[in-house]
Amino acid sequence: MRTGMVVGLILAAVFAVVLATGTVVAVVGNEQERLAQGGVQNLSCEAAVGPTQPGSPGAGVADAQELDEEQQGIVALIIAIGKQRNMSPRAWQVAIQAGMTESKLRNLTYGDRDSLGIFQMRPSMGWGTVAQVTDPPYQVNKFYDVLEAVPKWEERRPGEAAQAVERSGFPDRYHKWEPMAVHLVENLGQVQNASGCGEGVGPALPPNEAAAASIQFALREQGKPYIWGATGPNSYDCSGLMLRAYESAGINLPRVSRDQYKAGAMLPVEEAQPGDLLFWATDPANPTTIHHVAMYLGDGQMVEAQQSGVPVHTRKVSWDEGELVAQAVRPGV
Repeated sequence: MRTGMVVGLILAAVFAVVLATGTVVAVVGNEQERLAQGGVQNLSCEAAVGPTQPGSPGAGVADAQELDEEQQGIVALIIAIGKQRNMSPRAWQVAIQAGMTESKLRNLTYGDRDSLGIFQMRPSMGWGTVAQVTDPPYQVNKFYDVLEAVPKWEERRPGEAAQAVERSGFPDRYHKWEPMAVHLVENLGQVQNASGCGEGVGPALPPNEAAAASIQFALREQGKPYIWGATGPNSYDCSGLMLRAYESAGINLPRVSRDQYKAGAMLPVEEAQPGDLLFWATDPANPTTIHHVAMYLGDGQMVEAQQSGVPVHTRKVSWDEGELVAQAVRPGV
């Protein structure tokens, strides 16, 4: 336990220097290779993480710069223990978001009922003794133990994974700290591109035959009426049109737009190419609020089944359009 805290304090000593730059620290000494050899892997592309959220590319840097010495030490400890346990950077991010939400990354000696510590663990609920749940290394290890037991936690949005561990009455609040957590993982943890997407995802995945066939299908359906819940052949709703368009190309999509968002490779919406799916949400940073999907045609145009009274049509689209989600999806990739 004591060793973990010492490592955390050492990392905290360089914390201020890292934060001051506001840029991703170059990985030195083949750090990424070393992590990979130890079983620590970045996960698949998750463009819904951190800096890719609309309107928040600088939020993570600003929030991280507000952390004081105690908070910095706890972040350093979370990352150090994560590395010691050969857990992925995504796990570090989940723990940082949970700790920031529950205690502002402080080792509290009070909380709701008997909740204590960084993650507000309750002795009465089996998290450990009072001494244990106020001991930072114990708390971090315990959090990771419970996280690893969550089925498919790696496939969840980090805030959702944090909620699965914490079981809060306010499940959406963990998402707020995504940008800051990604910034800390990339900079203090020396991990390039914690989201796993890279900057060249679009060009790396050029339009394919399935996309071309899907576009042709969707364009042929222009003029057919919008009816909520319809999947053709005489009428469509937004996701019904996408479903049938890609089905014609041999790719099966889920029925509703929220699930279609998870059905392919994600990339920044500005890098969308013909055939990629675009999404709109009440809260663009929260995929559970997605309510519309359309197909990008290139050159600032898209095809969609928009709403009652409006037939299937093409129209212009702008990347700063209201409620547009910051990630496009390429089905079948």
